[in-house]
Amino acid sequence: MTEFNFHSTAEDVTEGLDLKGQKWLVTGCNSGLGLETIRVLAMRGAHIIAAARTKEKAQNTLENLNIDGTPVACELADLDSVQGAVSFIQNEDITLQGIIANAGIMALPTLQQRNGIELQFFTNHIGHFLLVTKLCDNLSDDGRVVVLSSGAHYYASESGLELDNLSGEKDYNDWRMYGRSKLANILFANALQKRFEGSNRTANSVHLGVIRTNLARHVLNAEEMFENIQKSVTIKNVAQGAATQCLVATRPELNEVGGKYFSDCQISKTASVARNDSLAEELWNISLEITS
Repeated sequence: MTEFNFHSTAEDVTEGLDLKGQKWLVTGCNSGLGLETIRVLAMRGAHIIAAARTKEKAQNTLENLNIDGTPVACELADLDSVQGAVSFIQNEDITLQGIIANAGIMALPTLQQRNGIELQFFTNHIGHFLLVTKLCDNLSDDGRVVVLSSGAHYYASESGLELDNLSGEKDYNDWRMYGRSKLANILFANALQKRFEGSNRTANSVHLGVIRTNLARHVLNAEEMFENIQKSVTIKNVAQGAATQCLVATRPELNEVGGKYFSDCQISKTASVARNDSLAEELWNISLEITS
């Protein structure tokens, strides 16, 4: 897949693919990269299980895009809402070709918590952990899980997961806590891939690049931040930003590729802490305790 790179778009990486008969669950479907992802997957023939914070938002998105889909409410910071989405899919006996864990929040300027846990970690990791693990039995035999992480996981490379600070009350920092949640996303995908061994299912994590979306809505002085970033980094547009997760989700060349981290449509390198299998297992067990 050497023809795909930083500049490739979601349409580029899925060109020529026929996804008819496939059903894809995508969280955060109603804006930014999630919206572009479901648009392109539907363009290639997929049926979209569109998850947003409310069913109304998901329904409006499907109608605005005029695509075939099923709206589902899935507020990741509310485990009852996540379980509701799980129960709906299970009760409808929907077989999923895959799950794209796309939704998230970033850089909350002040500490916020849910159930006593720092909100970025809870939303970005715990909500998706419950959703994905409960729906593994609904995955097709060759189903794929794509977890949106970020190069921001390097912000937590020194402090790690801080499992003794899940509340975030010890020295709260907006970007370090965001980085922790993105590190958790990588470790979760890696641990999930271990559990997929012996099957044709795969789990991978992705970094999509720097893109102007409403993910930055909580960032203080966001415009100034983007202006500074542009001095050293090229910012992607939304079509380019959605490319990597669409590639990892759909390309037949990746049928047996799991436990990898992708950036700019290619396998990439992570911080060393993101390759710590024992830490991934510790995170898995703590996540089970929280969600149970």
